[in-house]
Formats: sequence, C-alpha cells, structure tokens
Amino acid sequence: MTVEREGAASVHEAAGTDERAGAEGALSRHGTHTESANHAGPDGSADAAAPEDVTPEDVTDEPPRHEHPSATPTADEEQRPRRRGPGPFALIVAPSLLALIGVSGYLALNGGLSPGQSQGPDPAQTSVGNVDASYVPWLRKAADACTVVTPSLLAAQIDQLSGWSNDSASLSQQGIAGFTDAQWRTWGRDDNANGRSSPHDREDAIMALGRQDCALAEKVTDLRTEGTVSGSLVDLTLAAYTVGTDTVKRAGRVPADARTFLDQVKDRLPRYDALVRRTPDQNGGQNATAVLTPPVSTLTVTSSFGSRTHPLTGVTKLHTGVDFGAPQGAQVSAARDGRIEFAGTTTAYGIRVVIDHGAIDGKRLQTTYSHLSALQVTAGQTVTAGSPVGLVGSTGLSTGPHLHFEVLLDGQYMDPLPWLGTAR
Repeated sequence: MTVEREGAASVHEAAGTDERAGAEGALSRHGTHTESANHAGPDGSADAAAPEDVTPEDVTDEPPRHEHPSATPTADEEQRPRRRGPGPFALIVAPSLLALIGVSGYLALNGGLSPGQSQGPDPAQTSVGNVDASYVPWLRKAADACTVVTPSLLAAQIDQLSGWSNDSASLSQQGIAGFTDAQWRTWGRDDNANGRSSPHDREDAIMALGRQDCALAEKVTDLRTEGTVSGSLVDLTLAAYTVGTDTVKRAGRVPADARTFLDQVKDRLPRYDALVRRTPDQNGGQNATAVLTPPVSTLTVTSSFGSRTHPLTGVTKLHTGVDFGAPQGAQVSAARDGRIEFAGTTTAYGIRVVIDHGAIDGKRLQTTYSHLSALQVTAGQTVTAGSPVGLVGSTGLSTGPHLHFEVLLDGQYMDPLPWLGTAR
C-alpha cells in the first residue's frame, strides 16, 4: 500500500523600509517549494523521501505588493517580530509523520495488510506449531465417529498432551497422544496401513484418540441423559479423559481438578479451528471418493502419507505421497484425464511426471509419478485416465523399485488413498 503526502508551503517575507536611507520600502515576494513523499512498503513500514531540490520552475513569483506611499511603519510595527515561515520540521517531517500515523491507523482498524498485500501465505493455512496441515484429513476422519468430538478439539488435545511431539519424557505414555500400553491395546490399530500398529505413528495415534474420546463422549452423554451429571458434553468428555468417568459421575459435573486441563485445551482451540477451516476437506460431500483410478495395477502400500523418517537422509518430515510397491518396469498409468505439466528428471524424485487435471469444485487438482525408470509422455501432451505415462523404477533418492504417487489440491499435498477410493 502506498500512501503519498505532498506538502507545499509558500513562504512570503516582506522587506521593511530602510529608515536611514529614507527610501520607500518595496516589498517583494519569493516562493519556496518543498515536497516530501511517504511511501509505505508491503510490510507497512514508511520511508520519507528527501525533499526535492528547488528548481526555477518550482519558484512561484507573485507581482510585488505596493503599499500606499504614506503607509509609514509605526513604532509598534517596527518592534513587532518579523513573521517567520514554517521551519524544516513543519515542511518535511510533519507530513511524513502524519502519513505514517495514517497508515498505522488504517492497519490497526483493518487488522493489518489486506490479503493482496500480505507477504506469503497465512501460516494458519499450512501449519500450527509442530503439526502440518496434512494431518487435518486424519483429524476429520477420527472425529467422524461422533458429533461431540471435532477435528480441532482432537488437535488441541494432542497439542496440550505432547505439543505434537513423539519424544515423550514418560516411559509409560507413548507418542503424541500419550497412550499407555493398556490403552493402546484397547484403542490402537494400524490405521495408516503401514504394517504396524504403533502409538508413535501419528496417524494411528490420531485415530486411536478419536475412538477413545468418542467412547467417553457416549458415556457422559448417557450420564447427562439420566440426570446424573450436568454441563457441556465437550467439557464432560475432556474431564472424563483426564480424571476418569467415575470421578465425573461422583462430582455430577466437571471436577475442579479437571478444569486446568480443559482450560488449556480450549486456549488452543482457536488456532486449530482456523487450521481446519482453511484446509481443504478432501472428503467433503464424498468428492474425493474414487476420483482417481489406480496408477499401478496393485496398490500395495510400502510407505504411507504422513510424517516419517526418510530411509536415506534420516530426516523426519512429511512424506508427501504414498509409495506403492511394484516390480521394476511395471506399467504406470495416468490417474485421471489431464495435461502433462512436467516430464523429466529431478535430483530427489528421479524421473518424474506431473499431470494437471484441471479444477474440481474450483480447486486445481494435480498428480505426480516419481522414481520412474522410463518416460512414455512429454510435457504438453494430453492424456486420459489409464493411459501409460512411464515405467516403475528406482531413480533419484530411492531404496528400490516403487512408485511415489502424490495428489495436490490447490498446491497442497493430500493423502492419495481416499482419492483412489481405497478403504483404510
């Protein structure tokens, strides 16, 4: 946003009558012109430009003002201080300060820069603290089991329990949701289909916490229906989680020793509400169910979507797609009609193909196919679902033949399996 303030002042001084010479004073008028511009950058800061040099074209000459010959100055007029024009502060600094104050006021009233002036994406669209927005689909799925528990409530609860960190200081409580061995035997499953059920797998932990919370919500709902307890079902559910259902039942409400946990979770809710709200719902209205066809003949998952430690680099970060195990040279096909956006070799992904499938519900859909051993398409080519794009390989950073398959919606990585209609 650019705010310009122009300040121009004409300073007029009258030359007095020279008494010693007895000559009549002629008053001449001289104009000076200064200009300052205050430019506010995208970050809302303001820089005041230096005054421009006065040029002959800038000087405004006025015809001399002639006074009546008999207009002799009185003693009071002679003693009266000569009027001075505005100083440098009034001419240069003041307009800049006024402009800066105006910009600051505008930003304060409007909550900062408008979206078109912001520097980069809103962090809430991609992450909050230690959790990536890629876990939002799992949070939604985990909350589907009941109406009391919401995706943002689960996320805030995990944040309070562990800060979304798997590195727990407790030997008895494991993973981001702090499950004990006994609890995990009850609620844990291999939800991300990676061949193991572990509280250290974030997807498994999210789903397990959802099942546990929904079971607690069902119990406190029955207690409230019976009139045994009173209060918000969300509060009662969180209280039952932290102190146990029997304690809640005896208290008839949220016990005092559960209030701190409730308050801490609720303090975190707004940020996760924003994250969930701004993350596309890939399952909303069943739009993502079987939208894509399988890119390989058999969908054998060898590494699922989500956080993982890379087998070669050792770095733990988001695994942006799904790895499907397949033999070297197996056929890889387009998952949907579209246009080849990229077909070439990259350092990490090896031989890679990117297909643009156009828009779905106003959002751009893309798929990628990586670590190929050969290309069967070229950039700009139009393909149909099921048509060949390349062969399975192990190029780039890869430990063996497989297809790394990704789904992007408006540039954001999504879990590919729901888009392929694959049940968990």
